[in-house]
Amino acid sequence: MLERALYVFILSLLIHLSYAQSNIVYVHPEDDLSEIVKKASEVRPTERQLRWQRLELTAFIHFGMNTFTGREWGDGKTPPETFNPSNLDAKQWVTTLKNSGFKQVILTAKHHDGFCLWPSKYTEYSVKNSAWKQGRGDVVREVAEACHDLNVEFGIYLSPWDRNNPKYGEGAPYNTFFINQLTELLTQYGTIDEVWFDGANGEGPSGKKQEYDFENWYKTIRQLQPQAVIAVMGPDVRWVGTETGVGRETEWSVVPVDEQQIEKIAANAQQDVNFKPLGSSMKKDLGSRDAIKKAKALVWYPAETDVSIRPGWFYHEEEDDKVKTAKQLMDIYFTSVGRNSVLLLNVPPDKQGRIAASDIKTLMKWKKQRETLFSKNLLQGSRMESTGNGTLSDLLDRTDITAIKGKDTTLVLEFEFKKEVTFNVLKLQEDISKGQRVEQFILEVKQNGGWEKVAEGSTIGYKRLLRFSPLKAHQIRLRLYARNQPLLASMGLYEAVTH
Repeated sequence: MLERALYVFILSLLIHLSYAQSNIVYVHPEDDLSEIVKKASEVRPTERQLRWQRLELTAFIHFGMNTFTGREWGDGKTPPETFNPSNLDAKQWVTTLKNSGFKQVILTAKHHDGFCLWPSKYTEYSVKNSAWKQGRGDVVREVAEACHDLNVEFGIYLSPWDRNNPKYGEGAPYNTFFINQLTELLTQYGTIDEVWFDGANGEGPSGKKQEYDFENWYKTIRQLQPQAVIAVMGPDVRWVGTETGVGRETEWSVVPVDEQQIEKIAANAQQDVNFKPLGSSMKKDLGSRDAIKKAKALVWYPAETDVSIRPGWFYHEEEDDKVKTAKQLMDIYFTSVGRNSVLLLNVPPDKQGRIAASDIKTLMKWKKQRETLFSKNLLQGSRMESTGNGTLSDLLDRTDITAIKGKDTTLVLEFEFKKEVTFNVLKLQEDISKGQRVEQFILEVKQNGGWEKVAEGSTIGYKRLLRFSPLKAHQIRLRLYARNQPLLASMGLYEAVTH
């Protein structure tokens, strides 16, 4: 009873503090579902999370020892001199990716084999003992400098699993080693915008698995690079649950916090929220009314969708004819960015140290398709009537801040065109700087004097894209149903040319 009373007291106290850090809201034990839903609508991203969401496209670069051995997961036993790119050009990587529309690059500074792409002083298994540049090279530095020179954000992937280090599985000694390496990466290469941990956790030489010290890792990042988001085994960004490029059709960025995390968060109530990853990211439902009805706290925890442009994550010459097509990448764009997620697309350099021509060709074709599709918003020039506050010009200004605000939990927009238009793509965006609220949207066209439903969905979030069979209409209507006043930031109708 005493523990229960203390728990209730902590929650009651935190209710008064929760709005000081709006990316988390605490639920009172006496809150009914309507109050919980309202609180969920008021959770919003931190500045770093909002900056990250606006990137939309991030490139993953898997490059390392596996590039030269033809493997996907190395065992840490390959001699370091095996790493020897003949013509590494980090500027070619970043330029290619920037020209393709990517705004951030994440490099695998160390994969599971433990080989480091920088001359770490804490291990001999690194580029300092490779044949490349007679051991005087630093891949991390070259990529970081290329990103900074080209105004592209830079992130690092550091595998917690290290199959080369004998301390792995020994607890504190390995965690100290890991923080030492993490500190090198966070202090020697300028601004780091994202730190990416995966969940791989195999056995060490002793046959034991390592217990990762996430809490201290997070603290180190917050101290040294406070603007960096921590993904996907981290408190800022979660894994969407698959590596296919396909996210949920209903994707909530507001999800419940596990009960065991409440005490830790309570101890840091007016500081930055750090917590171990929540339950399974593979659940189909993470944030619906049913999923949050028993929540003790709700947190902003958005999804990142990762996939490789090739069958593997590292470059393999035999996969040169298996690069995803521009059409496949466009499909992925709709099922990732178009489903309230950031797309993390892996583009691995080859043994020379360059992005292959086949990959560049498909990336640029995909970029052109995106530009062509979204170049003309068919709502431009229409006449709009709304049950909310805001103008058509606000809705079409290409910003993601509030344009139309509903007066209650609904919003209805009607558009009339000067002449009949043909369209097959709908784009919607909420102003997520103030929360995620829409639970259902319905698109209708005026037919024979009545309204006919032609498309519908659930969540919107930062961006929602729907494709459907081509439609012709003089008038359309959009209806929104939300947890609180809907805040529609942007809307677009487009015609995708199909062949």
